[in-house]
Amino acid sequence: KENEAEPDEIDTTTQERERIKQEISTMSFEELQKLKQKVGTKVYNETIFGAKRDPKTNFKRANKNRPREMSSKRKVNVRNEISQVKKQQSFRDPRFDPLCGTFNEKMFKENYKFLFDMKRKEHKQLERELENSDDLEEKKKIKFLMQRLGNQIREHDKREKQRNKIQEEKREIRNKLKIGEKPIFKKKSEKKLEGLIEKYEELKKSNKLQKHIEKRSKKLASKNKKQVQL
Repeated sequence: KENEAEPDEIDTTTQERERIKQEISTMSFEELQKLKQKVGTKVYNETIFGAKRDPKTNFKRANKNRPREMSSKRKVNVRNEISQVKKQQSFRDPRFDPLCGTFNEKMFKENYKFLFDMKRKEHKQLERELENSDDLEEKKKIKFLMQRLGNQIREHDKREKQRNKIQEEKREIRNKLKIGEKPIFKKKSEKKLEGLIEKYEELKKSNKLQKHIEKRSKKLASKNKKQVQL
């Protein structure tokens, strides 16, 4: 076509650019697109709009002790960051964390039953050490440990006995319901009375009943004395 300009004929002088602009202004849109495809987008834009000259900013410091001015167009490297926000470490308590599941007392007792077996063995070992020891300070220390272990074992056995008793009562109620009989639900006062009777029988068998009565009497006397003083 007559109005199409070859790439070699494009001059960078102002007069030549003005002449080319006048020629292009008379071309149709289709001819402009063909020219753009032929010479390329970069040459086409430079011919019509002129070459872009971005003024470069001088980031050189006037004084070496001053902070360096950086271009905002450049991506900052993570390693060059002055301060990094550290992720706060969080701690979890399994007792109050729902992710750890719910507490199952029965399963807990079965899984850690061996601990009280170890305590019973340790109590027997302390008894043997007490018999073989001649040092008064060491005997005092062993007696203290034996008393502490003994209290823990007795409390554990007491709770186990109560738990077994409750399970037995529930089992009897279920069995009576299965055969169509009316179950008997005991009152708290009846259960308390049965517990006192069982405790009395145990103290009587172990010959500790008199000692328990004396201890109980002293406790009641001390309580009454405090009430009188008030």
